Amino acid sequence: MPDSPRSDLSAYLALVVGTFSIAFSAIFVRWAGAPGAVTSFYRVAIAVVLMAWPFYRRAKASRGLPARGVKFAVLGGLFFAGDLMLWATGVMMSGATNPTLLANTAPLWVGLGALVLFREKLSAMFWAGLVLAMAGAAVILGLDTLRAASFGLGTLFGLLAGFFYGGYFLITQRGRETLGPLTYFWPAALSSSVVLFVLSLALRQPLTGYSLATYLDFLFLGLVSQTIGYLAINYALGHLPASVVAPTMLGQPLMTALLAVPFLGEPLTLWQIVGGAAVLVGVYVVHRSRQGGSET
Repeated sequence: MPDSPRSDLSAYLALVVGTFSIAFSAIFVRWAGAPGAVTSFYRVAIAVVLMAWPFYRRAKASRGLPARGVKFAVLGGLFFAGDLMLWATGVMMSGATNPTLLANTAPLWVGLGALVLFREKLSAMFWAGLVLAMAGAAVILGLDTLRAASFGLGTLFGLLAGFFYGGYFLITQRGRETLGPLTYFWPAALSSSVVLFVLSLALRQPLTGYSLATYLDFLFLGLVSQTIGYLAINYALGHLPASVVAPTMLGQPLMTALLAVPFLGEPLTLWQIVGGAAVLVGVYVVHRSRQGGSET
C-alpha cells in the first residue's frame, strides 16, 4: 500500500532534520576544540549508550543476530572510526567546510571499490563525474596548501575520510543483507568506539580534563549529529526512494559551509565555491550513473 500524503510529509521533514543534524557536526567539532580521535570517540560512545536499550529490545525480538552480519558490522565500525577521526582532525586543522566537502566524495570510492572487489562495470558517466569531482577537490586542496601546509593536510584528511566512509558503505551493504538498520548500527558504533578509545590512548590524546562547554559539544555531537541524524535519515529511507534521499544528502556539506559563516566566522571564497560546486556536481553525476546501472 502506498504511503499516505501525511507519511510522505513526515518522511521529507525527517530528511530535512537529518540533513541539518549532520550538517551541524562540523560546527560542534570546531566548538569542542578537542583532538579528532577524542571528539569522535565521545560522538559514537554517546550514541552507543543512547541506543543500547532499543538495540537490546530489537535483538531480543529477533531471537539473536546472525554471526555473519555482526562480523560485517564490527569490520564496518573499523572503517567508520577511521572516517570520523580523519574528518574531525581535518576540521580542526582546516576549518569546517573543506574537509566536510571532501569527506562526501565517498560515492566515488564506493564505485571504484565495486570495480575492484565486485568487478562491476562502470559507465562513462561515472568516469566523467569522477574526473569533475577530483578536479574540484584538486582546486580546494591546492588553495588550502597555498594558504598553509597545515590547511592542506587537514583538507587531505577530509579526502581520506571519504575513502574510509566509502569502505564503510561497501561493508555495510553486505552487513545489511542479514541485519536491520538498528541491529547493524549498534555493533558498528560499539566497534568504532573501542577503536577510537584505543587510538586516543595510543596517540596520548587526553579523554578527560576538558571544560563543561566541550563536554556539552560532545553530548550534542552524540545526541544530535549521530543519534537524531541517523534515526531521521533511516526513517526517510524507509519511506522515500534512495534516489530522493541520496542527492538531498549532498546538500549537507553546503549547509555546513553556510552554517560555518555565522557560527565559526569562516567566510567562503570564490574558488572554494567553484571547487565545491565541481565536487558536488561530480558526486551527483557518479550517484546517478550508479543508480542507473543498478536499475538495468
